Amino acid sequence: MKQERIDYRMGLLTSPSEVDAGQWNALVAQEAQPTPFLRHEFLSALTATQCATERTGWAPRFLTLVDTRTDRLAAAAPLYLKSHSYGEYVFDWAWADAYQRNGLDYYPKLVCAVPFTPVQGARLLAVDEHARRQLAASLVALAEQSDVSSLHVLFPTEDETQALTSLGMMRREGVQFHWLNDGYRHFDDFLSTLEQKKRKNIRAERRKVHEAGVTFRRVRGQDATHDDWRFFHRCYKQTYREHFSSPYLNLEFFRTIAQTMPENLLLVIAEREGRPIASSLVIYQRDAQTGGTLYGRYWGALEHVPCLHFETAYYQPLEFCIEEKLAVFEGGAQGEHKMARGFMPTVTRSAHWLAHPAFSDAVARFLENEANLIHAHVDELREHDPFKR
Repeated sequence: MKQERIDYRMGLLTSPSEVDAGQWNALVAQEAQPTPFLRHEFLSALTATQCATERTGWAPRFLTLVDTRTDRLAAAAPLYLKSHSYGEYVFDWAWADAYQRNGLDYYPKLVCAVPFTPVQGARLLAVDEHARRQLAASLVALAEQSDVSSLHVLFPTEDETQALTSLGMMRREGVQFHWLNDGYRHFDDFLSTLEQKKRKNIRAERRKVHEAGVTFRRVRGQDATHDDWRFFHRCYKQTYREHFSSPYLNLEFFRTIAQTMPENLLLVIAEREGRPIASSLVIYQRDAQTGGTLYGRYWGALEHVPCLHFETAYYQPLEFCIEEKLAVFEGGAQGEHKMARGFMPTVTRSAHWLAHPAFSDAVARFLENEANLIHAHVDELREHDPFKR
């Protein structure tokens, strides 16, 4: 039987508001690895609150394929025209520097990603594999036909990475640290699986916070007040201030997602003597098959208390994972210190295309060597996992 030909109409949108939210979210919902960060509400909030716009170096160029038979969205990708490399968490500053030293422009470039969000998940949303292949091919063709130095797809799934590399893109790997819920009944049940020294250290860290008179409130998104969000944003800004950098997100962004996707948000607020002193925000996604995932995102403190960071950003969210039976806690970018707290190394992926043939060859050789080093590093880390033998 001859397969029916499907024609797609390609679109390049300068704002998420130009695509139907229901149709976009329908594509997200059917993905094998859906994340709340790909939801229309999250991406729209980034643009509507001026966090990811042309002014901030994240000009939206969302790529869409519409089925001409039904006039419905068949595939889509969050694509941005970038004038810098901030907020990506897959670092290509050395590549940009090499271009500059050779009198070439590295910017603008195209980046398929969720801004400021180092989270693995689908990047090529599609109703089926045929539409996904067409979207991948359209993405590469768009880069080849545009006046850009390169195309970068950050934190895609393994299947997407394979589809993109089959079209000539280069694979790159990195490392994050994720905690897996092995059906733990409570926090002490988890601690019992760790080596004695690790278990003792965690208990000592929690005790220091408790003895400092700090208590905690876990506030679900739908219960958080304006004052809660205002305080969290103060903490968030303080973290950037301490690192001598500027925050990517504003209070309006957090208030917007609190209104549009509160079921995915949890604030942890630390208090002492009736005053809030620190806060963290985690975002989570329930899944009927896997149990769901919690994503560590942001934290900050207005007062110094020993070990407060670990309690607010790790141990309180871990307890929440266990209570809610969430299967995975993704700790975010970097951080080998997370291993001592039960987080294990996990390989992440990205895919890259460079227009300049000589630089493309040089980067390909670099990525091959880098991958060997990463695999060796992950193997070494896993030999020193914190769990009892």
